[in-house]
Amino acid sequence: MTNTEAPELTGSNTEGKHLGLALVVISAAQLMIVLDATIVNVAIPTIHRSLHFSASNLEWLITAYSLTFGGLLLFGGRTGDLYGKRRMFMIGIGIFAVSSLLGGLATNDVWLIFTRGLQGIGGAIAAPTALSLITTNFPEGAERNRAMGVYAAMSGGGGALGLLLGGVLTSYVSWRWIFFVNVPIAALVLFLAPRALNESQTTSGHLDVPGALTATGGMLALVYGLSNASSHSWTSTSTIVSLAVSVVLLTSFAFLERSSKEPLMPFSIFKNRNRTASYGLMLCIGIALFSMFYFLTQYLQNVLGYSPIRTGVGFLPMTLGIIFAAGTASKFVGRFGIRLPLIVGPAAGTVGILWMTRLTPTSSYLDVLFPLLIIALGMGFSFVPITLAAVSGVQADEAGLASALLNTMQQVGGALGLAVLATIAIDATKSRLHALHSSANAAVKIATVHGYTTAFLWSAVISFVGFLIALLFIRVPAGGGAEITSGPNATL
Repeated sequence: MTNTEAPELTGSNTEGKHLGLALVVISAAQLMIVLDATIVNVAIPTIHRSLHFSASNLEWLITAYSLTFGGLLLFGGRTGDLYGKRRMFMIGIGIFAVSSLLGGLATNDVWLIFTRGLQGIGGAIAAPTALSLITTNFPEGAERNRAMGVYAAMSGGGGALGLLLGGVLTSYVSWRWIFFVNVPIAALVLFLAPRALNESQTTSGHLDVPGALTATGGMLALVYGLSNASSHSWTSTSTIVSLAVSVVLLTSFAFLERSSKEPLMPFSIFKNRNRTASYGLMLCIGIALFSMFYFLTQYLQNVLGYSPIRTGVGFLPMTLGIIFAAGTASKFVGRFGIRLPLIVGPAAGTVGILWMTRLTPTSSYLDVLFPLLIIALGMGFSFVPITLAAVSGVQADEAGLASALLNTMQQVGGALGLAVLATIAIDATKSRLHALHSSANAAVKIATVHGYTTAFLWSAVISFVGFLIALLFIRVPAGGGAEITSGPNATL
């Protein structure tokens, strides 16, 4: 259904830009941003030795990026609506490139942690504007669905590809190249962007600074508090204070948005049930997917003894599976609608993660490969319809917000999931080790794997919750459309 009273949500490439080149620019930028969330993981031991990181600072290689990225996504999306999506996309990519160069030149831990935070800021501006640029450059129908399929493949496969590329660069070149590699890619994106992408119309008004500060601060405090709990405890002073601050700031944000004439996040965007449910589904997928990457990487290296590059290669089938499934889903959605893949995707993901709970200290790679492929197919089938549901029915001046919220759900879900599930895994490991009454290597391995499989079990539960959200709350007919519509009350 369409609403003729609202503006059309598409630029339809009216300036005659080349759609193929536009898709290359957007997907390359998205791949670079998503890839950077995982590329550091396999290089952490090498960086630890090279820069003499303290044990307490090492975790910030991951959290500094996720904190700034997840905390500033709403702000980044809104700046695209107010000042131009292409302009802010290029600014975000520029910040990302400069911070990557500085990160590769780091000579101490504080320097590298600071540049990881800057990378998160650049990513928070570029990521939501990249997604919303699809709606302003690709006409509705097959072309936009195809673009969404490629974008979803980059989003889903980038994490696994980051593990592979991180292992290759760390083993054969230098850990510094996991940062340097972003510079030429970003330079090419910045060169092609004005030639390939249409600029969106800007909206009048001002940026909601109080809303931006309270939302960003609240998200930062929440993610920090939950991350801190995994390395310290839920009852530590720093954890309690951070979580309390997050409650105060996020509550203040809600009150400010209700009274603001130009809110950063108009709550009317949640009136569409399908869109709101898609955000909840993406939150669950973010928790399950990010946690699976983290714990399976630890299993392969700490239990099976894989090297960084072998670990990366081990994830390659998942990357290919997600790309294949996302491309297939984009064609399926164009013919049959989003309902079926939205149910099949989370269901397959749940089955694959649940299969991971059967891993033991003596499992082989084949025991990992089969569930990994099922997870890949599930995630690939999920990303396209979720993305379409999230950006469908929004007015042009809220496209950036809708995109930012979807990215926020994935990133915050990943951060929350790692914080909570890491604590669960550590407690399960300690409990099993205590029950074994032994500190021998064999007992330690058994206890460690028990911690991982316990985390997989809870990941599967969360993935199943996502399946229920798709089944019960996204009400689209089986053959229903994936049509992008306009107007605040439009439906899929």
